[in-house]
Amino acid sequence: MNDDPLSPLDLAAYLCSRVCHDVISPVGAITNGLEVLDEDGGEMRGIAMDLIKKSAAQASAKLQFARLAFGAAGSAGAEIDLADAEGVARGLLADSKVELVWEGPRAVMAKNKVKLLLNLIVTAQQAIPRGGTISVTITGAPSAPTFTLRCTGQGARIPEDAASFFTGGEARPIDAHSIQPYYAALVARDTGMGVSLTRDEQTVTIEASPDV
Repeated sequence: MNDDPLSPLDLAAYLCSRVCHDVISPVGAITNGLEVLDEDGGEMRGIAMDLIKKSAAQASAKLQFARLAFGAAGSAGAEIDLADAEGVARGLLADSKVELVWEGPRAVMAKNKVKLLLNLIVTAQQAIPRGGTISVTITGAPSAPTFTLRCTGQGARIPEDAASFFTGGEARPIDAHSIQPYYAALVARDTGMGVSLTRDEQTVTIEASPDV
């Protein structure tokens, strides 16, 4: 981790910037589609409606994911259902070039452990920028789980930001782009879990397990 951690205000600001960055594109597309509907009631109407529906679904999926991964979703309780985590992860990746394979128990798990898992899925997506498959396996007791994510695809690589914050690699600047792996490393530390990243040809493996 960075020897000079962010202040709580900077952390909140960067996380907000990250969420806004993720949703601004689909929201902008909705605006464009509405402008087309306003100006053209003819043959472009169908195309505009398809764009609006698709973009609205994307924006909703991104916000639902962010609510669990970064926010205080379910703040009334200390646990989150893994089925909800799987649902928002599938929504996030639905229109991407990534296929999600999920193997885990039907269980509830401590909120921050679920947050870590969801943030590791973001790291996994970054590990296969050309698309591919992310296989998520959850083993162990819900109180002391192990998360294994195998990311397979052409050009698979270990994201530099993740290597820096999770494994103590070369220090990286903290900004709105790198805030997600930085935050994920904070969550890992809070849950008492260590994260390792390894690469073997076209597969990057991310594993989070309880620190011994």
